[in-house]
Amino acid sequence: GGFATYAPKTYDYYHRTMEALLAGHPQLRRNFKNSPWACTSFNMGPQTVCYPHVDSGNLPWGWCAVTALGNFNPDHGGHLVLWDLGLVIRFPPGATVLIPSAVMKHSNTLIGEGESRYSFTQYSAGGLFRWVENGLASDK
Repeated sequence: GGFATYAPKTYDYYHRTMEALLAGHPQLRRNFKNSPWACTSFNMGPQTVCYPHVDSGNLPWGWCAVTALGNFNPDHGGHLVLWDLGLVIRFPPGATVLIPSAVMKHSNTLIGEGESRYSFTQYSAGGLFRWVENGLASDK
């Protein structure tokens, strides 16, 4: 996928971390086969909007995947806003973007009345990487 293609070292770190986590905790299961991300969120709308924020609990230099879903006109709304870069990006239904959500403020714009927008997000909490790096133990 795009993550492995555009950030192979980061993807490999996520993949190795998930493998170690699952080996050490066999009761855990991946959300999706071969997914490098530990967590998944489905935001079911019907008009999902996220306000400007950073996901400070995620790995600071890591990536998350956000997919826009629904039935809306992407020329009039549902745009992805990357505040730190000063960008407003057309983000149509079915599109996926990879962003460093822990350090980049992001949001999306409203959609029209009668339209629907949902989102599907995959990410990994920074604490999971610390847990694995510490030999499947906390800092304490």
